Order: sequence, then structure tokens, then C-alpha cells
Amino acid sequence: MATVTVNRPDAMNALDLETLRALHDRLRQLANDPAVRVVVLTGAGDRAFVAGADIKYMTSLSVLEAREWGGLGHACGVLLETMRKPTIAAINGVALGGGCELALACDLRYAASNVRIGQPEINLGLIPGWGGTQRLARVCGLGFAKELILTGRTVDADEAERRGLVNAVFEPAELRERTRETARLLASKSPVALAYAKEAVNLALQGAQHANLIQEASFFALLFSTEDAKEGLAAFVERREPRFTGR
Repeated sequence: MATVTVNRPDAMNALDLETLRALHDRLRQLANDPAVRVVVLTGAGDRAFVAGADIKYMTSLSVLEAREWGGLGHACGVLLETMRKPTIAAINGVALGGGCELALACDLRYAASNVRIGQPEINLGLIPGWGGTQRLARVCGLGFAKELILTGRTVDADEAERRGLVNAVFEPAELRERTRETARLLASKSPVALAYAKEAVNLALQGAQHANLIQEASFFALLFSTEDAKEGLAAFVERREPRFTGR
């Protein structure tokens, strides 16, 4: 398990260009590291997960620079969403704007009970630019996504859980360990099966269902060629715990 911590606590972990580039590079490294089976994303301190993009930095951007800035944020989201291993957002404080968008790109989201989450870009005369218009609607439904994006309203942890924006809410002191429990559970599974499971589920809200079902059947059949599937089936028959190697 690898934990990636956005470390600008004095700025509420807001992402400037240097930090966003470093985040992207680290996520790309972890995506390609076979020794890492699960990636957890969180923020330094106890006030913020990621309070969004650095507004002072954004005030000077030209249209071309804004496109590049948005592209870098999108690239981080795509890495979290598509890397062939589970990603978990441990939302330990406010997750606004780009912070909410990075959390949405993760496979699972766990929140501390005192957090606030939202997409307040409309209050700056902007819209979400790192995937929020698409992922928020897919996670929580079109109506709720429009409400948050058009009004800029933020929600507390309880409402986020009710709406499906986060998977579970824990007391702040428990968040890290409860997240690690899930990460350890995921790390005990077959890495190759997790990769195909993630890819198949990601297809659920795009394309034609018939084509997606054909792809699921292909992944299912392909896994029978892996050592992990053979080990998992044998362990079940032999009534023992499986030992998955990712092959």
C-alpha cells in the first residue's frame, strides 16, 4: 500500500503548479510499480484534504495556460481512475473544487465526520475543470450534480454519505486506520483480478451495455489463464487462504 499525501497544510493543501506536477509524477510512478497494490490519497494535517486549486496562481493564467493547467488536473484524475489497482481517497478535511474532483476519480472515498465537500467554482465565475462535471453526475446522479455545481453549495459528511458521494464516514481519529483496513483487504486480493474488475466496472456508465457485457465475459474468461485464478479456486476447494502473486 502506498499513501500519497498532498503536503501544503499552510495553504489548506491547495494545489499550485509545482505540487500538481509532483502529484502527477508520483501517481504515474505508482501506477507502474507492481509492488504497490493499493494507492491511498490524502492531505497533510487535519483541516484539509485538498482545498482546491491555488486561486492566487490561477488569477494570472491566460486561456492557453488555463487549458494546460486543466489538462494536468485531468491527467491526475485519469491516473487515479484508470491505474490498474484500487485507489482510495481518505478525505481528512475540506475537499473543494479540484480536491473534490480528485476524490471523485478514486475508486473509493472515505471521509472524516467533520469535512465539507463541494464544487464551488461557480462562485469564481468558473466551472469545474478537472472532471467534476462528469464524475459527480456519474457518482451521485445528474440532479444532485447540477445542484452542487450550479449553486456552489458544499455538503457535510453525512449528506455526502447519503448521496453516495462518499462510501463511509468515520470519526477523524479513526479515518486513517479504517482506510488502511480496507487498503489491506484490497491488497490481499489478486492484483490481476482487481485490475480487470476495476476496468470492467468503469465501463458501466459509458458505451452500450451489450458491448460492455461482452467485454466482461472476455475478462472473466481471460482470468482463467492466470496463476491467481488457479490459486484462488484451489484454495477454496482446499479450505485455506489463497496466496495471490499477481500472475
